[in-house]
Amino acid sequence: DTGRCDPSSPTAGKRKAAAADFNIGGRDRPTLGAPAGRPSPPGTSTYLTRGEVLVICEVEDVHDPLEAAAELRDCLDSHRGCLLSSSYEYPGRYSEWTLGFSDPPISLECWGRRFRITALNARGRVFLPALGRAIREAPVLNVETNGATNAAMDVIEGVVKEAEGFFPEEERSKQPSIFSLIRTLVELFQSDADAFLGLYGAFGYDLAFQFEPVKLHKERDPDQRDIVLYIPDRLLVINHVAKQAWRMRYDFCFGTGGGQHGVVSTKNLPREGDVQPFTGRNAFPPGVSGREYEPGYFAKMVDKAKEKFARGDLFEAVLSQTFREPCEQPPSVIFKRLQERNPSPYGFLMNLGRDEWLVGASPEMFVRVETDPRGLRVETCPISGTIKRGKDALEDAEHIRKILNDPKEESEITMCTDVDRNDKSRICEHGSVKVLGRRQIEMYSRLIHTVDHVEGYLRPEFDALDAFLCHMWAVTVCGAPKTWAVQFVEEVEKSQRRWYGASVGHVAFDGHLNTGLTLRTVRINDGVAEVRAGATLLFDSVPESEEKETELKASACLNAVTSAAGLAKPADAGDTSKRGSCAGKQVLLIDFEDSFVHTLANYARQTGATVTTVRHTNVALALDRMKTVDLAVLSPGPGCPKDFNVSKHIDALLARKIPIFGVCLGLQSIVEHFGGSLGQLAFPMHGKPSAVELDSKVMRFGPIFEGLPDTFGVARYHSLYARRPLPEVLVATAHIAAGSPGGAGDAASTSGLNGGGADDLPVVMAIQHKTLPVAAVQFHPESILTSPDHGVQMLRNAMRMTYAGR
Repeated sequence: DTGRCDPSSPTAGKRKAAAADFNIGGRDRPTLGAPAGRPSPPGTSTYLTRGEVLVICEVEDVHDPLEAAAELRDCLDSHRGCLLSSSYEYPGRYSEWTLGFSDPPISLECWGRRFRITALNARGRVFLPALGRAIREAPVLNVETNGATNAAMDVIEGVVKEAEGFFPEEERSKQPSIFSLIRTLVELFQSDADAFLGLYGAFGYDLAFQFEPVKLHKERDPDQRDIVLYIPDRLLVINHVAKQAWRMRYDFCFGTGGGQHGVVSTKNLPREGDVQPFTGRNAFPPGVSGREYEPGYFAKMVDKAKEKFARGDLFEAVLSQTFREPCEQPPSVIFKRLQERNPSPYGFLMNLGRDEWLVGASPEMFVRVETDPRGLRVETCPISGTIKRGKDALEDAEHIRKILNDPKEESEITMCTDVDRNDKSRICEHGSVKVLGRRQIEMYSRLIHTVDHVEGYLRPEFDALDAFLCHMWAVTVCGAPKTWAVQFVEEVEKSQRRWYGASVGHVAFDGHLNTGLTLRTVRINDGVAEVRAGATLLFDSVPESEEKETELKASACLNAVTSAAGLAKPADAGDTSKRGSCAGKQVLLIDFEDSFVHTLANYARQTGATVTTVRHTNVALALDRMKTVDLAVLSPGPGCPKDFNVSKHIDALLARKIPIFGVCLGLQSIVEHFGGSLGQLAFPMHGKPSAVELDSKVMRFGPIFEGLPDTFGVARYHSLYARRPLPEVLVATAHIAAGSPGGAGDAASTSGLNGGGADDLPVVMAIQHKTLPVAAVQFHPESILTSPDHGVQMLRNAMRMTYAGR
């Protein structure tokens, strides 16, 4: 059980590592993704999982952690396995640690909804009967080939059923997908006794289509896997900050089931798996070139995106392209170079089998879920805003000043964080979603990024996999509104993204999760190294600059392939003084495929109301099922009202005498429904701040702005606006303040979409029906650029609208 590839072998340590794990000032420190402390004392322990698997764990100190890590790294050139390593520290966010293994007994792979679990050695065959029983008991999983009942086979193959029937958007992450299989495995091995055992590996970009289906346009490689995950039976663990290193070896005992009382065990079975050495090449194979697009083509793709921004179909989009180099050096060498040249919080080397490796130095967290005294805490760190490093610290400072004062870069990260907060709001306790850090600077070898840090606490009915699914994939790699942006990426990019923009990491059997985005990653297959890099695009993007940004982002990874030369304590969740004032109210939130709808729901729940979110295609079903609706909220959305036939829904709501509150697209829909027309701004206001001024003369028509100041700041995400004069039954209750961007001048410079003339008055920012409980705002009350107190107050006020006599 020893040998070169075993990080626990006697050759892996000769020096005694110092151990100093303690709390400062008696306060618990967050793990920052680092492994929990070494099990103490070293020795053998056992525990029983939820699925009645007996796990035997042997823990030993490692005396030379660096040598042990180097041996594991080199081993992965020819043996399956993973090495995860954080070599970047950031206070309150990242720490330095290493975690890895080789020769796992079990792999899980999937292609769309088809899956295969494979025993990779004799120890893996012991797992199959128990895995097969657990899978067969899951109602959404169908087993087609079962090595659990046929000793001649080493695989379990099957398919995940499609989702059926109606479900509210809050339950989308519970619908059948390949993650139903992952949940089954996690439940079988679940135990709070072990923070390390779990599923390790890579998640592919196309998994997003199981959560949010889109129309596929590109041809797919039928052999491209969407998931490769391993269950290890030995681990090397290094906490560099605590100066602790240890190894863990596992054995497993499974009941035989079927009314029998026998037990099968991995004890004394060999741990080694197949050996498949890396084979490099010094030239491209026929038909393969160094870059996916000719120079200049990516800039034309940016122009296509800008057309979408102008119309309001998208606020931002992330397009990417692939660069390639022949790969002579083994993956271990490339990984070592990346660690030396580009320290990052999510470094990884993965041998996925089938002649495929992933080597990465990702700067961005995808989703991290950990338990603290308040519950399951989910956090993310959206990166948006990039500028190159300077030649020295002074030039770095100048570049930082430039990026922080660039309104385009601020808009980028504003939209990313607003979408990220919305992702959390779908599943987190209302009021718990908070921005911990705003436009903070992270510096890497060649790039400077601006980063936000966002947290939330999961509601009791949700877990780490729900958090993973609801963020899939990060807005920083697709765009917003997310569904329409993913569709745009699918239509415009020429090749499938494979692993790019997805994630790598660890799904622990104790319920926590730590994953990084698959960025700054080299995919090695058939001796060719591929690096895919993207750029975040806005209406004010310069096409040529965005193309250069993709080249700059790819350069560090490409250089590692070709050259040996180096280049706190969580706050209380908001003001609770008015919380619960709308208890008992039932709100129907109609989602027009928007990326902020769940933040709206979050805000509404903070009033004490119960919120049901439904897609616009399911409104009739929802109305039939809901006994009472006190308020219907028309969400924002891309495009224009006719794209969703919103007027039909307004008719249904008016017929049932349900008060209506519209946001952005909702306002535009109400104006058109009552006979008004829309215009198009000369410059789209996407993620832009503006000041709104109330019209006190007409406040008697409705309560929306009661308790708010006469002028306040808001966020705007719109290209269309309500043209004056408004329909006779509507009155403008707010407008853009004098001197604020995107005001009267921008509106006046455009012709109306419906053939009307130009406006000379400030752009309408809110409306109220003169006799009906129907109101709307053009801005986004749920954005981080609008005070959360103001946003919640507006929703609280909206719930006061009623029909006369009710």
